[in-house]
Amino acid sequence: MMLRRGFILFLPRLVGLLVVACCSVSIVYMLACTPKGDNQQLAFPRVHRPTVKEGYEAILQEREEQHRSYIISLKKQIAQLKAELQGRNEQLKNVQDQYPDPLDNRLDHSNTEKAQANLLAFLRSQIDKAEVHSGVKLSTEYAAVPFESFTLQKVYQLETGLTRHPEEKPVRKDKRDELIEVIELAVGSLNNPEGEGNAKHHVYTASDFVEGIYRTEKDKGTLYELTFKGDTKHQFKKIVLFRPFGPVMKVKNENVNMADTLINVIVPLAKRASKFRQFMQNFRWVSIPVLPLLFLTWKVTCNFRIYFGKEQMNEVKWILENTSKSANFKNFTFIQLNEEFSRGKGLDIGARFWKGNNVVLFFCDVDIYFTAEFLNSCRLNTQPGKKVFYPVLFSQYNPSIIYGHHDSIPSLEQQLIIKKETGFWRDFGFGMTCQYRSDFINIGGFDLDIKGWGGEDVHLYRKYLHSNLIVIRTPVRGLFHLWHEKQCLDELTPEQYKMCMQSKAMNEASHGQLGMLVFKQEIETHLHRQKLSSKKT
Repeated sequence: MMLRRGFILFLPRLVGLLVVACCSVSIVYMLACTPKGDNQQLAFPRVHRPTVKEGYEAILQEREEQHRSYIISLKKQIAQLKAELQGRNEQLKNVQDQYPDPLDNRLDHSNTEKAQANLLAFLRSQIDKAEVHSGVKLSTEYAAVPFESFTLQKVYQLETGLTRHPEEKPVRKDKRDELIEVIELAVGSLNNPEGEGNAKHHVYTASDFVEGIYRTEKDKGTLYELTFKGDTKHQFKKIVLFRPFGPVMKVKNENVNMADTLINVIVPLAKRASKFRQFMQNFRWVSIPVLPLLFLTWKVTCNFRIYFGKEQMNEVKWILENTSKSANFKNFTFIQLNEEFSRGKGLDIGARFWKGNNVVLFFCDVDIYFTAEFLNSCRLNTQPGKKVFYPVLFSQYNPSIIYGHHDSIPSLEQQLIIKKETGFWRDFGFGMTCQYRSDFINIGGFDLDIKGWGGEDVHLYRKYLHSNLIVIRTPVRGLFHLWHEKQCLDELTPEQYKMCMQSKAMNEASHGQLGMLVFKQEIETHLHRQKLSSKKT
């Protein structure tokens, strides 16, 4: 009891001592941890020390001096880096002067005039690479890049595929704008001729545009050749443009006068008097406006093994003489060869038979329909020692398949429509070609060892591709291969027979039309079932 009572009396004193101790510790802590007023914090105001405002001003002034010194240091570093960079540039320039690089010259923009000159030199080097001024030797016919032809309304193209069409009215805006731009540039160039001063000249418009061809080589650019009407009937203006994956450049502007340019049409013929009659009818009505510029050479080959008889020979002569009288046309030669038929030999003899000045040779077959516009294309795309023309003709499908019944087959002129359903571009054929006689002789002519049908035209085409001549290969809208039943003779070699059968299969109908013939039985069965089901209901 005594201990408990003493503890109770001592407890208030103990509490008081603890409170006093805590206060003492707090005072000592505050004195020890009070900020001393350095550049981070201000000390508590004491006697003989600056006020709070003066302390902050001092700190701000000190920081400003630190920032100034830091900025001065950065400026010194930047100056040092600039000096070092300039020294490196001078070293690099000295090395470039010793070992110049063409690519570096193209990218040097320090001198504006020099940069423009380098750019122009590069673009012209692209033109030289693009087979504009001279031909490039090619190893095979598959290496040739064909042209596409176009008018103001349509583009005639060779792209294959079920969704492609042999002719189209450009729907894609980029292609339409591209061709419109090229035509406008050509018109502008014609209306602003160089070197004529204030002389009056014909004002050209887009309506004077006749036709154009173009092709794109993916590593060089796009070449355009545009033809416009000239001042007279037989005069034309040709503009050549090039787009080297950049601005379009004018290559040349030249006048082309074809008033004295003759075309020697050479046609080999054997045992086909009825086709010859049709050919001459077309020749008479289409070619009368340009007959003074044509010369016709007929190679009639006779072989008793294929029974080319006297009756057909007389009929052919009568057709030719009748056309000569009615059209007042006497520029023709009739040559008879009593030997085995050889298309290549007939064309070769016809070309070498010519004794006049240099002439354009048009190798043609009797089942070909051509227009007067095509004859102009034949002249415009050939140049002695420079260009030969290999047009891609439009081959007609079998009219009896296309139009269903013989009674509904339209006239020949109405059949000559370039559509996917009526025919195809004969891009595997090289028989119809235009070239100057001098080029044909210099290239060596046809391989006369080839007999019968096919093969000789491909050999001649390869010869031109292996030469320095420019080969113009493009679809043309005025040259048609009329459908006729093809017969592949047993006398042909296996390779020739295979080529003949492939050509025969291609000439019948389009992919869709042949498919309808293949599935004709299924279609008729379906229609029969439909009729039965309709009767039951």
